[in-house]
Amino acid sequence: MTCLADVKFACLDTETTGLDPQKGGRICEVALSVSQNGQTLETFSTLVNPAIPMHPDVVAIHGITNEMVATAPTFAEILPRLLSMLDGCVFVGHNTKFDLDFLRAETDACGWRLPPYPTLDTLLLARKNGRFERNNLGVVATTLGINADGAHRAMADVQMTQKVLYLFLQQFIQVGVMTLEEVQSYQFKKHPLVRLESAAKLRNDSPLFYNL
Repeated sequence: MTCLADVKFACLDTETTGLDPQKGGRICEVALSVSQNGQTLETFSTLVNPAIPMHPDVVAIHGITNEMVATAPTFAEILPRLLSMLDGCVFVGHNTKFDLDFLRAETDACGWRLPPYPTLDTLLLARKNGRFERNNLGVVATTLGINADGAHRAMADVQMTQKVLYLFLQQFIQVGVMTLEEVQSYQFKKHPLVRLESAAKLRNDSPLFYNL
């Protein structure tokens, strides 16, 4: 069992040219924040040149245009940095499958292999242990009192996800859930004492779990 205080969490978000990498979707922006005990250790954010035109429907969602990515690095150029930052971390996202599917496809296209990271999905935690009006990141964050400005840009979503993560973890810690493996199990089952939508009241309490 791994004490939560010993875990490095890597919150990652991608913006893409489509919804499915198997249908030609590519990454056009990626952001990553590595943290431990609620303290950010390292961040990285960049636009990515997807080498294909951006569809107007997608531009309407995230606002990333062809002109913005024209001089951006390719995914192959940023891949070593991403892999270095992710090494030894738990991969965190709000719908980790979406981001991991794109990362695997892009990594495969570079002739590399994405390692099998342990994961923690704030979307799954919200679905099983919360009663939010909707479970998308913006609604979850707003319900918890987190500023959702800039949603659908990678770093803004990463920052929201990291804040949501630690408020969720504090809820679990208060009922005696102290290990990563226990929290991971509650992605798939309800904890009888946890109501994650109530985590907003913890925002003014003492720091998360620095003294565990």
